[in-house]
Amino acid sequence: AGVSEQDRAALSSYGLDLGEAFQLRDDVLGVFGDPAQTGKPAGDDLREGKRTVLVALAMDHADPPVVALFEKLLGLEDLDQPGVDELRAAITASGALERVELMIQDLTASARRAVLSTTGLTEQGRMALAALIDVSTARSA
Repeated sequence: AGVSEQDRAALSSYGLDLGEAFQLRDDVLGVFGDPAQTGKPAGDDLREGKRTVLVALAMDHADPPVVALFEKLLGLEDLDQPGVDELRAAITASGALERVELMIQDLTASARRAVLSTTGLTEQGRMALAALIDVSTARSA
């Protein structure tokens, strides 16, 4: 599209950081999202056994009983609401949810800096890409 090498690198960084932040937000919503907003049952990612960053961080910092809880419940298709609540509590208690939220913040800030550093885009183009960051990462569905 005729952009400079500097802008190409900035836009690449923007896209990669925004994509990762979007996926992390999706992972959080897959565990903690409101079904009325997401259109999916609460804890659906836990029933599907998805090994997301959220789950990995929780298990990395868990003691053996919590690891055993994940091994027992994660991926159960008939996981009931109390089981979902137990896993959610373990994720929250481990600090994994807080760490993922910080990762999302860092990635969105990096994406914002990258797009705003471009020189070959119009102001309208930069603002549209910056707005996409909020739409993609501050969502509830």
